[in-house]
Amino acid sequence: MNEKHKDWDIEAERLKETIAEARVQLDGAINANEKNRETIQEAKNEIRENTSHSMGNLWGSDGFEALVELSQSMNPVTDMMALYEFTEAKITRLRGILETPYFARIDFCFSEGDHIEHIYIGRHSLKKENAYKLLIHDWRSPVASVFYRFSPGEAWYDAPVGRIEGKLLIKRQFEIKAGQLVYFFDADLQVFDDFLRKLLSNNTSPQMKTIVESIQRDQDLVIRDMEHDLLIVQGVAGSGKTSIALHRAAYLMYQGLSDRLYGREILIISPHKLFEQYIANVIPELDAENVRTMIFDEILKDLIGRKFETKNIFLERILSNSQQSRLKKESMAFKGSADFIKILDRFIDDIPEHFMKIQNIRYKGEQLFTRAEIISRLRINPDTPLKTKLGYLEEAIRETINEKWPGPLKNSTRNEMMRFAEMDAFNLYQQLFEHDGYFFKLAAELELPDGIDKMLTITRRNLAQKNLTYDDAVALGYLSLRLFGAKEYAPIKQVIIDEGQDYYPLHYEILNRLFLKSKFTILGDINQTLQKNEDLSFYEKISRQLNRKKNELVTMNKSYRCTSEILNYSTKFIDNAIQIESFNRHGEEPIVMSAPDANHLVDMLCEAISQCLKDGYQSIGLILKTQKNTTALFEALEKKIAVNLIRHDTVAAIEGVSIMPVYLSKGLEFDAVFICDASQANYRSEADKRLLYISCTRALHRLYLFYEGEPSPLLHD
Repeated sequence: MNEKHKDWDIEAERLKETIAEARVQLDGAINANEKNRETIQEAKNEIRENTSHSMGNLWGSDGFEALVELSQSMNPVTDMMALYEFTEAKITRLRGILETPYFARIDFCFSEGDHIEHIYIGRHSLKKENAYKLLIHDWRSPVASVFYRFSPGEAWYDAPVGRIEGKLLIKRQFEIKAGQLVYFFDADLQVFDDFLRKLLSNNTSPQMKTIVESIQRDQDLVIRDMEHDLLIVQGVAGSGKTSIALHRAAYLMYQGLSDRLYGREILIISPHKLFEQYIANVIPELDAENVRTMIFDEILKDLIGRKFETKNIFLERILSNSQQSRLKKESMAFKGSADFIKILDRFIDDIPEHFMKIQNIRYKGEQLFTRAEIISRLRINPDTPLKTKLGYLEEAIRETINEKWPGPLKNSTRNEMMRFAEMDAFNLYQQLFEHDGYFFKLAAELELPDGIDKMLTITRRNLAQKNLTYDDAVALGYLSLRLFGAKEYAPIKQVIIDEGQDYYPLHYEILNRLFLKSKFTILGDINQTLQKNEDLSFYEKISRQLNRKKNELVTMNKSYRCTSEILNYSTKFIDNAIQIESFNRHGEEPIVMSAPDANHLVDMLCEAISQCLKDGYQSIGLILKTQKNTTALFEALEKKIAVNLIRHDTVAAIEGVSIMPVYLSKGLEFDAVFICDASQANYRSEADKRLLYISCTRALHRLYLFYEGEPSPLLHD
């Protein structure tokens, strides 16, 4: 028997042993939960019988005792339900293990002695029942980092007891389907790259998949970073930023087991709801079910509690090349700036003195607090919400009265004394813009934009009509946070922000105040900003603003998504400040096509889409600059082909042929991408270059650019 066949027999036997153990544990877990279900039902029936006689007493004289008895009866059921859910999660994991137990093996020889350990790595660990032996190590375990970071030779990993050094003897990769060994290979760097190249050549799916089998060294370093309080990743399109974000959340949970970090204490802030749907499958697959995902609009909704222009609608309005869109973009740039934060802070400091009807507080003819004393109290500790300081003031008033006149204080008296404490954030925000003279006084020594007078006039008009545009919604969110606070976000310990380059200083100021004690991971690409220009100094500003103890900026320049031909074409739309390295997977050159009119454009699109479907591409993205352009083309296309219209409020999974505006394509990928409106009328400015770059880099295998009339001059730069 040659060495290759011998290895196959060894691996087949090892796989058989692992699956047999997983099956035994699965059967045991299923049986245990059947008993758990029966026990829970019996307990519920018993509670119903034993407490039914006392339910009528809940509102009687013995109501408290009856309530205590009911609560005590429910406690065991709650514990049993928790055990049932824990076992259900175990069943799900074991079923996954039966399908694909592991994907890699490393043979590690420890420096101390000649002990060699055969370590199998999978999505979940599996321990032999009633024994210490681990049949599978979780991909997040310290020793698994050796697989991701090293080729055979000297290697090490950081364990809880310190750094473990040794030699990596074998790095083996498996393909296992339905519990059957399909193939395996021993990988050096070149062989592993060939495997990854083959993996990337496959068609994409409607939802993002995990990448635990193919995490690269630079990605693994970010995923496992536990040292920094603020970790910023500048990653080019296709470098795997979103995958890193999700896998990092799963890793943080795994590492946090020792210091009790729970999924609900990790928050991922996504660019839009469609993207949340796209990543929905990955989170449970990575054992991160309770990790929270939100978009910034939801944070604003919690803070301001009223209807406002969403970010997607705002983007739709600024992406048209009109005078109104330019003014709207300039307004967002100003109101999102560090200078406007200073104006808001000065205004907030001014509120007690000029916008609250504070009078001297008297009781039974005696003066307790002067107006000046009250204002002074409300100005101290500027980081404390004003509402909280008003609560402290009310408590001080009560204590002072109680010392001199013991006894309960009537609510009507308290309400009269604290009448000035009633605040409405929206009305206060209106006051900021009520008079130009007052606004310019607050803005003294600050740099204001050229169109400030027009901005103030439009803002005043919008607020008078109760029309809250996105730029004002963000500003009002900050004001509301400074006035009222937001305790519901206090439990969050880890915040992960995707597409971080699209946020302004005011966004980050809100996030900083919401998550004062949290650690941050921010992933972005300055070449993919939608409505503003940024360079690498953007990350320095974020670091200063969030002001965490230990910061790190990681640059990831290798793109894995696109073929080399698509990536090379895409880079013509960005400057060379950041060098982009292709993974060197080859395919067809991008195709630019001209249509004489709208009808011909539709026919050409249908023909090219049909060819892509015939070639086996499952996911096709038709990307246009705005929702307006998208809707017009959709109405013409839907009569001829099956196509999904993706709008700013779409939350469904993306399948088949989908048509969408560019701002909703961020973070997504498609087998083939069609840029359907690459004309001079749509793309001609420097900002439009970035939109073309974003659109082009959504494509894995094939890229088409169509235009009607004159082509965009940017295509020939």
